Amino acid sequence: MSIDLHNATTFTRRRFLTTGVTLASCAVTVPWFVQGSARALAQSSKGLSSVPGRPDERVLVVLQLGGGNDGLNTVAPVDLSAYHNARPSIGLSASEALRLDPRHPIGLHPGLTGLKSLYDEGLLSVIQGVGYPNPNRSHFKSMDIWHTADLSGVGQGWLGRYFDNQCRGEPSPDPAMGLALGRKTPLAMEGREVRPLSFETSELYRRTASDGGALDSAYDEAILPGADLDPGSPAAYLMRTAMDAQLSGALIRGAVDRTPTTEFPRTALGRQLAMVAGMIGAGMTTKVYYVTMSGFDTHAGQGGVQGSHANLLTQFGDAMRAFYAELRAQRNDTRVLTMCFSEFGRRVKQNGSNGTDHGTAAPMFLAGPMARAGVLNEHPSLTDLDDNGDLKFTIDFRSVYAGILEDWLKADAFETLGVRMRPARVIAAE
Repeated sequence: MSIDLHNATTFTRRRFLTTGVTLASCAVTVPWFVQGSARALAQSSKGLSSVPGRPDERVLVVLQLGGGNDGLNTVAPVDLSAYHNARPSIGLSASEALRLDPRHPIGLHPGLTGLKSLYDEGLLSVIQGVGYPNPNRSHFKSMDIWHTADLSGVGQGWLGRYFDNQCRGEPSPDPAMGLALGRKTPLAMEGREVRPLSFETSELYRRTASDGGALDSAYDEAILPGADLDPGSPAAYLMRTAMDAQLSGALIRGAVDRTPTTEFPRTALGRQLAMVAGMIGAGMTTKVYYVTMSGFDTHAGQGGVQGSHANLLTQFGDAMRAFYAELRAQRNDTRVLTMCFSEFGRRVKQNGSNGTDHGTAAPMFLAGPMARAGVLNEHPSLTDLDDNGDLKFTIDFRSVYAGILEDWLKADAFETLGVRMRPARVIAAE
């Protein structure tokens, strides 16, 4: 491929992405037309762009529990006989559950002591029966529906549309506006214009060129001392993006490698949340972080108090407790809202393998001082089930998204979601 460095047509991020080039880190002389972009990114890493109490300093962390978490053993309706009848060997007893609001017949799984501590501190919202119309029990399709906020599961991600709207009119969007920890950027974060970054460790945060020769040629011409380039040209765009990538890469690696004051669990989720805390503590301008914990497809050997599901929930709760302890130590806890979800719940009845099969509605959790604390709604009925014998959802997940967008991120929910949803009251009044 070739890049016409002297085409005077304004070069946009979307047009640049169609070339198939990814950027390699390089040492360059900074021309005048990229100094503003590079300087802004460097200053923002020191927190100079944030004003306390302003939406631009607010952070959303999305935690995906991949595989379909069993909501009925996570927030267990232990006071209901229908629960025990449906789950004679994997159900929790009323004495085993970590009781929440006495007005509700529920308790958290005993492995969730970390989450219970957040609840007791007024830092946790429990939203029950979350789902969507005509539920799909395929992991892939249901996850696509959650990621796109579209019941067809087709299109850009809901967070990607948020990024696009926030960056509208910007010549060079902040490359670290959204960060995903993992091998692949989740669909939820992919927009038309903005493609957030993803990585697993600081060592793996690198950009590589798919066509090294063409990219080297572009650099050779673009960084010549005194190069006279049109600010709207491909070369100028290349330079702006290269500098932003280089600076953000160095900032991310430095932030991820920070030593936390809190001891995090030595689990995959613990490591991910420790890295996110490090980046927040370093003053990154990132608005949304995305982390994933997998393993919740518990068809067999799920267990009750002990078993695979109990182990997963313990890891989840302990990592969340450490995360907010570290944020509090940084004095950043009031800036960070965490939303936890899974693509669907499990069947009401246990199966013949002491596990649970794919179901429908499940609980969501919101954590942080800004979350409306407590149990926010009633548990869905265990007797009035759908035609497949599964829970009927009582809250559309898109209304939770709308509440977060409108009341926390201060964004237009309709413009982002593409559908009018009544925002759920999940954020505490300011």
